[in-house]
Amino acid sequence: MSRLVHCGAVITDLVMTVDAVPPVGGDVFARSATATPGAGFNVMAAAARSGMRVLYAGAHGTGRNGDMARAAMAAEGIGVAHPRRTDMDTGFCVALVDADAERTFVTSLGAEGHLAAGDLARVATAPGDFVYLVGYSLVAGPYRTDLVEWAEALPEGVRLVFDPAPVVADIPADLWGRVLGRVDLLTLNAREARLITGLADTGDALAALVGDAPRGAIVVLRDAAAGCLVAAPGREPVRVPGRAVAPVDTNGAGDAHVGAFLAALARGADPVAAARRANAAAAISVTRTGPATAPDTGEIDRFLTERAGPVPF
Repeated sequence: MSRLVHCGAVITDLVMTVDAVPPVGGDVFARSATATPGAGFNVMAAAARSGMRVLYAGAHGTGRNGDMARAAMAAEGIGVAHPRRTDMDTGFCVALVDADAERTFVTSLGAEGHLAAGDLARVATAPGDFVYLVGYSLVAGPYRTDLVEWAEALPEGVRLVFDPAPVVADIPADLWGRVLGRVDLLTLNAREARLITGLADTGDALAALVGDAPRGAIVVLRDAAAGCLVAAPGREPVRVPGRAVAPVDTNGAGDAHVGAFLAALARGADPVAAARRANAAAAISVTRTGPATAPDTGEIDRFLTERAGPVPF
């Protein structure tokens, strides 16, 4: 079975639930606060729980955050490609989840931002592997060009997955263009699509992205509770509807979607069938509190069986 080789960052998520994000200069009390591994861990855990082999090819540090990340990956059966850095700890992110289940992030980078060309050269990939890059890696850190050069040189048959993430508008245009020129799967949400294209209409933004993607690439646009759109150059987009649930916490829903989608593709599913499973995984994840809330294969199967009827929108 194909592997997911994740070259992003695993950091600690400090998740705090609040009634509302405070205004500038304001202060609020959190109703709860938990520290868990997050960022790239969420995608990898989602893929692993759907049966995909996963290798973490990012950097990680020495300290409480790095220890937490490695322990969590080991518990999910995720392999680790590199030894830990001894000169710094892994970074962390503060995630504020408000009463509408929306989230706001503030991130402090650590060892995960130091993935150099020499480290990447030791990562062996094989045809059928999915190599995952995330927009955060192209915005900050001294080695982002090294990562793009390595991605451009991936062997034939290795599929490049790119998720631009909420920082999409901050990705340098030259790096965005180079990654998009090599990408096999672009996955992003509607807001990110509008930001990167500058187009207010989601359909227009999707069309622009598909027009810039290489022939044979797949573009998946996640559209919250409405499900997602699956598109490719030369084909009409397909709307894959979501399933209505009562959200508790949307933190990590996109990651659950991506991980489940990749695992389904790795098992031979076509993109539309993979999107149905990914929509189910995301729907289940938002009914749970925390970032790494992706379901396993059995939970997705049961969800799809029990909700086989029309989508209640």
